[in-house]
Amino acid sequence: MIRSMTGFGRGHASTEDASATVEIQSTNKRHLNIFVHLPDPLPEAESDVRMQMKEAFERGQFDVNVSAELKGADTLPVDVDADAAMHHKRRLEQLAAAAQIEAPIRIDHLLEFEDIFAGEEEREAAKIQRAWPAVTQALDAAIDDLQAMRREEGDALRDDLERRTRAIDEHLDAIEARAPARVEERQAQLRDRLGALLDDEHLDADRLETEMALLADKLDVTEECVRLHSHLKMFREALDADEPSGRKLKFITQEIHREANTIGAKADDETISREAVEMKEEIEKIKEQIRNVE
Repeated sequence: MIRSMTGFGRGHASTEDASATVEIQSTNKRHLNIFVHLPDPLPEAESDVRMQMKEAFERGQFDVNVSAELKGADTLPVDVDADAAMHHKRRLEQLAAAAQIEAPIRIDHLLEFEDIFAGEEEREAAKIQRAWPAVTQALDAAIDDLQAMRREEGDALRDDLERRTRAIDEHLDAIEARAPARVEERQAQLRDRLGALLDDEHLDADRLETEMALLADKLDVTEECVRLHSHLKMFREALDADEPSGRKLKFITQEIHREANTIGAKADDETISREAVEMKEEIEKIKEQIRNVE
């Protein structure tokens, strides 16, 4: 299964404390680049967002946009440390009991203790703690949505790549069918040219056979065709692999292009040259497509 590196995913989640929306846009990139855009008070959570993204994707450039809103408009502008407040209340009650004072503990008594109000760092940490469950749920949903789109795009890429490899197979079959006759024709032309230049009694038959053997070797594309068949087989296997195979497909395509170039250079034949050119046109289109494969 192959996946495209381009796509868009969106997720929304809501908890008792907050609601969050995450949008992810991905484009093709050789390596993994992640850009995270978080609102206040979430900048400290960027490393966690990056970690979730790295677990989900291998390659590509990602823009992750997070919006979050805390619920409860009636919350105080400062946060109260409930544990500290209860601690001081108990201490005051103990003190009142020891002094045999029966007056109740009032709020103004507790306001004397500054540590019951959370500081700036504590307030920000509390906000992150409240918002993060909604953010992580929305991020998971956005990742799932993006992966679904990348798989769908990958299926379309796979269909196109398979069609182009079949076209290369057809051109390769035509080259293999033409190659033996092309060698025989060139050998016959060599024999005719030498026969016209030399008298039959002075023609060195052994030398002629040697020259024809050298010519056949020079024109022979059997090895290139065999390697090209092998590369095409590996290409199809990479398309079926479970893991991301974009880098492997790129390498195999380079090897396919190398063999096609060699065949074209050794052609010395109109039919084979035409088939090699058309084959390389398909290879160039494959190169463009696999730039977008994860």
